[in-house]
Amino acid sequence: MSIGLTQGEKHRIEINLAKLKKEGYSFEVVIDPDLAMDFKQGKEVNLHEVIHSPLIFTDAQKGMQASEQLIEKFFDTTNTNVVAEKIIRDGEIQLSGEYRKSMRDKKKKTIINMIHTNAINPQNNLPHPVQRIESAIEEAKIKIDEFKKAEDQVSEVVKKLMTILPIKYEIRILEAIIDAKYAPQSYAILKNFGTIITQDWMNDGSLMAHVKVPAGLQNDFFDKLNSLTHGTVKTKVINDK
Repeated sequence: MSIGLTQGEKHRIEINLAKLKKEGYSFEVVIDPDLAMDFKQGKEVNLHEVIHSPLIFTDAQKGMQASEQLIEKFFDTTNTNVVAEKIIRDGEIQLSGEYRKSMRDKKKKTIINMIHTNAINPQNNLPHPVQRIESAIEEAKIKIDEFKKAEDQVSEVVKKLMTILPIKYEIRILEAIIDAKYAPQSYAILKNFGTIITQDWMNDGSLMAHVKVPAGLQNDFFDKLNSLTHGTVKTKVINDK
């Protein structure tokens, strides 16, 4: 059975679907992709927010709605909410090109920020600007996989960037000696910027800490401590790895 759809409904159908095939028949429901992924993974999501329409389709692109007889034959119910839930849980989430591009863009932004934070230009020991990293990724024609975690792609992206940018992934161990007056407040900064390796409270109440910090965050780390202590903090690089 074919149904009339508004232009807006057609646009939504063209975006994202959940599809389940049974004995040559296709059963489809129009979904919100983010919420559908969460729902499929067992997270607490309201089904009514996941689906854009309670209708079950055999071909959503053409607006072909599944008959009640066909639905009951394969799902033992005509309750469309029950059927939609089964399609999402057991079926395949089909993402549009537009949505996949959005996923890639988000993933690329995360990767760029990770490189900016954790890598440096060995020529001046400073992080590369975000814009420069982004331009280099485009120049090197690096493809970002929207389905792989950003963390799993960074090393390969950096490797490819080396043909264009002088770049080095580096972690530094930094020492900070903070006056007693500011030591308690400084603890949050030390934790937020890296991993505290050692912390020694001196007899006068001051704190000496060694912190493992991504090289790209070194200057921000020093700036935050200087701002807190009004320039009285003593800092230095112990070593880098």
